[in-house]
Amino acid sequence: MGAFLAKRLAQAVVVAFGALTLVFVIVRAVPGDPAKLIVGPDASAGQLESVRSDFGLDDPLWRQYVDHLGGIVRGDLGDSWRLGGSALTNTLDRFPATLTLALAALVLTVAIGITLGMLCARRPGKVLDLVVSTGSLAGQAIPSFWLGIVLILLFARHLDWLPATVDGSPAAVLLPAFTLSLPFIGWLARLVRSSALEEGAKDYARTARAKGVPEGTIQYVHVGRNIAIPVVTVLGLLMGNFIANAVIIEVVFSWPGIGSLMVDAITNRDYAVVEAAILTITLSYIVLNLFVDVVYFVIDPRLTPEDA
Repeated sequence: MGAFLAKRLAQAVVVAFGALTLVFVIVRAVPGDPAKLIVGPDASAGQLESVRSDFGLDDPLWRQYVDHLGGIVRGDLGDSWRLGGSALTNTLDRFPATLTLALAALVLTVAIGITLGMLCARRPGKVLDLVVSTGSLAGQAIPSFWLGIVLILLFARHLDWLPATVDGSPAAVLLPAFTLSLPFIGWLARLVRSSALEEGAKDYARTARAKGVPEGTIQYVHVGRNIAIPVVTVLGLLMGNFIANAVIIEVVFSWPGIGSLMVDAITNRDYAVVEAAILTITLSYIVLNLFVDVVYFVIDPRLTPEDA
């Protein structure tokens, strides 16, 4: 297990390094002068030069990159010129809001997706199965930003059932969480359905039926245990996707998470905050995947590190 974890951690370092390098290049390739945003368009040439010098913007790109990597090793991603203070601190202050949204979306996806999948597996080809199959394709095709706007107009403006933005109540997370989860609910339902049908046709399930075990027990206990590994794999990836995909949803619903912070930082060329946000999202994804790998061995003790 120790060698397995060391291998995964080494892979995580490579992935994080690649992500940070890519972001470093992209944000500096975007047209615009950050110095003008900091001091304003009417600043003199001397003021602009002073700001570039203070933030290292007048250094060659390779020197900025080396200084950037050195800061990461020291745990210093630089300061935000717009918010003030450490860029990493400002980003981590927003992370709980993004994590709350992602967890709420995961709960909705699991509760609805697994339930629908198991029901469809018990009655394949029936009305519910056809509806879920069609709805799965529709849910993945609908743009999230458009769905979010429609839900706001319907449930917040027209029906006045739910708040459209953060108002301090637990209900405020429902609309953005459902918008984030909808494309994956049908997808998870189809995965659970196909896995349950495959497991339900195996010898152990037929033997249980021959012994008179109720179909519900076979489906939800025996079959459910054997489809846990692919489902857990998907859930780990989904959580990472929810954290990463929350960018658009947070903007639509004015959710105060990392996504809206990053969009604002990109608009204002706040390089340090953009890089801190990307690093936080990347590390979250890596940690979740590592967690899923470890959970494999808990679910099925027969597995070895080479199987993960």
